Amino acid sequence: MASKTKTLWYCSSCGNESAKWMGRCPACGEWNTMVEAPAAPKGNASRSSGTAVSERRSPEALSGISCISGERSSLGMTEVDRLLGGGIVPGSLVLIGGEPGIGKSTLSLQIPLCAKGLKTLYVTGEESAAQVKMRANRLGSNTEDCFIFCETCIEDIIEAASKMRPDLMIVDSVQTMFSSNVESAPGSVSQIKEVAACLLRFAKQSGVPVILIGHITKDGYIAGPKILEHIVDVVLQFEGENRGAYRILRSIKNRFGSTSELAVFEMTGNGLREVANPSQMLIPMHGDGLSGIAVASTLDGTRPLLFEVQALVSSAVYGTAQRSATGCDVRRLNMLLAVLEKRAGFHLSAKDVFLNMAGGLRVNDPSCDLAVVCAVLSSNFDLCIPPDLCFAAEVGLSGEIRPVNQTDRRIQEAARLGFKTIYISSFSSVENPPEGIRIVKVADIPSLVKALFR
Repeated sequence: MASKTKTLWYCSSCGNESAKWMGRCPACGEWNTMVEAPAAPKGNASRSSGTAVSERRSPEALSGISCISGERSSLGMTEVDRLLGGGIVPGSLVLIGGEPGIGKSTLSLQIPLCAKGLKTLYVTGEESAAQVKMRANRLGSNTEDCFIFCETCIEDIIEAASKMRPDLMIVDSVQTMFSSNVESAPGSVSQIKEVAACLLRFAKQSGVPVILIGHITKDGYIAGPKILEHIVDVVLQFEGENRGAYRILRSIKNRFGSTSELAVFEMTGNGLREVANPSQMLIPMHGDGLSGIAVASTLDGTRPLLFEVQALVSSAVYGTAQRSATGCDVRRLNMLLAVLEKRAGFHLSAKDVFLNMAGGLRVNDPSCDLAVVCAVLSSNFDLCIPPDLCFAAEVGLSGEIRPVNQTDRRIQEAARLGFKTIYISSFSSVENPPEGIRIVKVADIPSLVKALFR
């Protein structure tokens, strides 16, 4: 009589195991996330899914361990190398997540095509070799260093990689891979945990860096257990609107570099094009004399960005005023409109207000508050703001204009792009201001109106 397969309950959010179902996960506190799946094999079953059994190791003194920080390999894409901290580290495990159609597969194939001299094993579980070849032809690049392997069994993949010994391995995607040691469907919690553990073991033992492509859920989180993000060395999030041209690759976790970096790409017919200076593509692209437009100097991570804020104020047609915001939080817009009405006496409650962040960007930096206020007032007065003027400050509930962090970097970026004037908070301290730009300090909304619309 065949023995019954043992099953456990796993939390789909954090991967916590339980012998019975529970309504709430005791580890992460999420409700209704427990799913039943066959238990992972014990003993040497999962160990055999890695490379050949490694030799037993003994503890080493910290002073005698050699550092590999100077052995990074360039991927041939300047923005990706900068995001990783100067290149990819040998033996590292990198996870790239993003929405469907955002360009994950394009980026994963563009990396080996640009990384000349790196012997790359590209493992795909979603496409055939002919489909990958068609995409490579569309990207307009070809290399003899890239090898395609269409396989979903992780044991066969690691065996092939051990024989080939590539300089880089890319797996697209981790949710399509499975281990023959786990009796569950690909993409389940137990399968993702086992596959990730096998790839981690292979990367650390062989020194081959591995890039994983991961799907995300409808809530925007990487599909699978949270342990997947814990065991990898780097987590990169691919963001942007599918209908827009720009994509942002953001560092969420990085054990070998800063997490305050981002890379901007433009999706073209020939693949992703790196945007070294995104501010030049996001600043005004129109003639002079238009009202309702202001330029904000924001900071995303450590990269300063200047982009256009567009506002339209008109009389309410249906009696109830409409509030619409694209690229920012509409609740923030409502707060700023309430400040203008309460603290500065502008009656906007009977008017429709529409706000748009040009370029399809999603902005959460409060430093764009001053630009939003000026764009709204410009449209309300039907007065044009000079195109060589920008703003960088936060607006408080009392109508005061508050300082923001790293004001010096924002001013330097504005001066480099040719702006002549920048409005900041009167409480901001500026050290070594650059030449060619006038710094105007304002304390509150009334003083801003007098200085700008007098």
